[in-house]
Amino acid sequence: MKTIPFWTDDFPRPNGLPVAAGLPSQVDVAIVGSGYTGLNAARVLAQAGATVAVLERHTIGWGASSRNGGMATPGIKQSLKVIWKQYGRDYAHKFWQASLDAIDLIDQIVREEEIKCDWQRNGHVALASKEGHFDHYRDIQRWFKDEFNHETTLVSKDEIHDEIGSNSFFGGLADDYGGGIQPAKYVFGLARAVARYGVHLCEHAGVQRIEKLPDGFQVHTSAGAINASELLIATNGYTDRLVPQLKPKIFPVGSYIIVTEPLLPEMQRRLSPKGRMFYTSQIFLNYFRLTPDGRMLWGGRNNLSTDLDLADSARQLQKTLYNAFPDLKEVPLTHSWTGQLGITFDLMPHIGRVDGIHFALGYGGHGLSIATYVGTEVGKLLAGQIDSTPFSEIPHQTMFFYRNRPWFLPLAAWYYRFLDWKS
Repeated sequence: MKTIPFWTDDFPRPNGLPVAAGLPSQVDVAIVGSGYTGLNAARVLAQAGATVAVLERHTIGWGASSRNGGMATPGIKQSLKVIWKQYGRDYAHKFWQASLDAIDLIDQIVREEEIKCDWQRNGHVALASKEGHFDHYRDIQRWFKDEFNHETTLVSKDEIHDEIGSNSFFGGLADDYGGGIQPAKYVFGLARAVARYGVHLCEHAGVQRIEKLPDGFQVHTSAGAINASELLIATNGYTDRLVPQLKPKIFPVGSYIIVTEPLLPEMQRRLSPKGRMFYTSQIFLNYFRLTPDGRMLWGGRNNLSTDLDLADSARQLQKTLYNAFPDLKEVPLTHSWTGQLGITFDLMPHIGRVDGIHFALGYGGHGLSIATYVGTEVGKLLAGQIDSTPFSEIPHQTMFFYRNRPWFLPLAAWYYRFLDWKS
């Protein structure tokens, strides 16, 4: 079993990726981070005529953008009902629509830039892990239809085998809107696209220090210095203390994934008849799907740490995988890996500015679609194409007890496990 991401093992960083030979001396916008946020912001800015450099500490797409499950589903991390209560009906509609537009945006980008990334919109099913959770899905289905005019399909326990080859669930809620992708192919395809628009892709250029100038910033990296009129931090779950004011706004949480060997076509059809994306109804949920080459991908966590041993993590995930799919007990695992989610205390994505530096972050596990959308939105803001976005209009919650190290995560993990047991 390899302890590296399956996606980049399946599709390594292309040798012909058009990265810059060195840093330009001056650009309109410098972007720190080469994932979905940074590349989509760069795409908008370059199309608008701006000069842009994307600065990456490692290689293009090294972080969560090449490590996630490749699932795009409607919604954001925070519950829509909580958003309604917190911000009101209008904002609930805005954020819900943004989550749908985000999936359509992937569709548009993949088509316009001709990115071959196995993008398929087969939808998803939210699976009820307990009988009472199915009653909740019944309420959600009705509310989505009545309030948002969004159609979903309630799947009873008797009908669940039409969606999934497992006896572990008490029904589910199916939604045809979302889809699945090969994340590494998508992020490398984005990189090729923005390079065609003239963006400087600067690998092995970790930012060490930012100096504020009268007319912008001087960004000091391990590959040299670059001047920029505007600066965007797009590091999400890998945000450090480069900009000290940002660290209290976000903290990292680990998510872990395993994949099996490719399954026989008959087993693929039995386990996932419609090729859906899936996730379960617990707080410590599992998310899973078939990969484009027919492997079972199984992800999740029961610990919020970012540094679990990957062999131990694989054993923990295997238990939940085999509970759902006993037939897979004889199928070897080939990969176990991890990536860092960026979590905010209000579970909302945010666009903002601190000390003149722009930032976009906080996707909470919905980064494939929401980072694509938020990156595009912050690009439009910087290009002057829009004046505001819902993601920049809401307050950004922080907590007095967190400034640098998320010491509270073990306590939070214990509490969430208790809630899952109790619910």
